[in-house]
Amino acid sequence: MKILNFKSISVSALTLLTLMQLALASCMDRFPSKYALELPSLPEAWVSILGEPHWRVEWVSTNGQKQIADFPHKIVSGIEIEIPVTWVNAVTAYPYWNDFNIFPAAFKPAGAIFPFDARKNRLHLSWEAGYDSVFYWELAAAQKESHSPADFDWQRFRELFQSDVLSEAVLEDPWVVNWRNLAERTSESNFDRRRIVSEAAESKQIPVPAGLWYGTSPFAKPLFFADNEPPVFPVRPGINIWISEKGILRISGNTWVFSEIK
Repeated sequence: MKILNFKSISVSALTLLTLMQLALASCMDRFPSKYALELPSLPEAWVSILGEPHWRVEWVSTNGQKQIADFPHKIVSGIEIEIPVTWVNAVTAYPYWNDFNIFPAAFKPAGAIFPFDARKNRLHLSWEAGYDSVFYWELAAAQKESHSPADFDWQRFRELFQSDVLSEAVLEDPWVVNWRNLAERTSESNFDRRRIVSEAAESKQIPVPAGLWYGTSPFAKPLFFADNEPPVFPVRPGINIWISEKGILRISGNTWVFSEIK
């Protein structure tokens, strides 16, 4: 069995983690099974350019099955889901904009890890927990044996992003990490924080209008190109999207498409 753990975790820390998990299981009556979701505020640039989004929410039902549901922006304050309360599980919420052909997972999600982000009968979703929740799903998909991401040391994992052990690039924007690759390598040979590194990006010059351009990560700093400056974008594997008041840029490999916003 492959155990998800930290290279430097001590015996006492493992004992504490086990006790915490036992305490969670034995105190299930303290937790309600239904939770109202508290979604975070969106970056102002996303809303000013694209408007209010719809949300796609992914969670685990009480019988352990993954659930997916879409909610229009007008009712996001009333989203309620039912989740297991005897083990650690993830909730992910993707903003998306059908009017601009920006579908779920194109922009980075918010998220939560239960029970750490639960407050009474409310579950607080944040952008910071977005990559936590995606890593949770990727660990679940990558596991070749029965060990569950519910047993992963999520508190210790979160502490890494409050320390100086990770690179500046990762701390500024954790979405530069290839979380699927990290989950697959963790499944093969246990967790190692030294693998939390920025995925290489290729610089590509693309002739788009000057001005501010915003990425799909809520942490990414906007790019600014002057009128006489050639726009150069960092491009990583997969589909890269950048938005501005002038339009939407989609890049995949050597192919790119610019669509004006009318």
